[in-house]
Amino acid sequence: MNEIEKTPRSFRCLLVTGGAGFIGSAFIRYLFRQPEFTGRVVNYDALTYAGNLENVAGAVDESRYEFVRGDICDRDLVLRTCETFGVDGIVNFAAESHVDRSILGPGAFVQTNVMGTFSLLEVVRARPSIHFHHVSTDEVFGSLGPTGAFTEESPYQPNSPYSASKAASDHLVRAYAHTYGISTTLSNCSNNYGPYQFPEKLIPLMILNMLESKPLPVYGDGMNVRDWLFVDDHAEAIWMVLRSGKAGSTYNVGGRNEWPNLKLLEKLIEIVAEETGRSASALRDLITFVKDRPGHDRRYAVDASKIERELGFRPRHDIDSGLRETVRWYVANGGWIERVRSGAYRDWIEKNYGAR
Repeated sequence: MNEIEKTPRSFRCLLVTGGAGFIGSAFIRYLFRQPEFTGRVVNYDALTYAGNLENVAGAVDESRYEFVRGDICDRDLVLRTCETFGVDGIVNFAAESHVDRSILGPGAFVQTNVMGTFSLLEVVRARPSIHFHHVSTDEVFGSLGPTGAFTEESPYQPNSPYSASKAASDHLVRAYAHTYGISTTLSNCSNNYGPYQFPEKLIPLMILNMLESKPLPVYGDGMNVRDWLFVDDHAEAIWMVLRSGKAGSTYNVGGRNEWPNLKLLEKLIEIVAEETGRSASALRDLITFVKDRPGHDRRYAVDASKIERELGFRPRHDIDSGLRETVRWYVANGGWIERVRSGAYRDWIEKNYGAR
């Protein structure tokens, strides 16, 4: 079966949910660098703890950009926004995504990831001219052994409240496409990293702790394996799927950078040492092994041959170039880091948009 649309989709107005977050903002920045995209972007974001409008500041054409603060569970607001701006495509990045937080408080994950996706799908059902792209994760497939990789046909076996909520949202997307005939595409990505990532995530946490000579906490034995995808490469893949992916199809997006956590940290130490002049040996001494988190999946790996074969996607960054670009960004952007850590960006949001 041909998995490519014969005529690439074009969009007059894209609604990007979660567009102030890490991956959503990277996608918006990417869009405004693409000469073939001449439409408008509506950034729809609830501005929860990880949402930061600085992530897109200066990177958009203000004449083709709008921001709406809203929750994706607010179906009426989403529908009004789509009607007001003539939205013909929705890209859904809005999600609670931190596994540790999902273990401590799963309710928010069910609300945003499941009920929020349901709300968006209901809007598309009311306005079937809208194409809906749903951004998901490889964690829905569960844990792999030492060999093999997840394909688009792999069974779902989520092992955390986060991955279970994303699995549920994926199933809703497929069900709505099948039952109601709406136009959808779906992508499952591996671990993202890059500039503007919230400091609680592994790579920025480790970089910042190294810069401040703080302990580098490693879960368990450090041999949990992940495939790492540079965020700008992910944005490019989503744009390819959005334009040319066959309606109703799913695409795995991987970085071809499969690393055990401890080996990744050792690589990161080398790059931080090279970029900052710090002692690699002293940085290694900061490694601290901590108790593994509950239900920690041992290995993820995705087979991304479908998107590579059908749409021509290839990651532009290997692990060295991606990590180096990421380290340089965090070294050069202390102001952004300080505002995120201090909560100053939250004060600005409350001043301009009110508290939630």
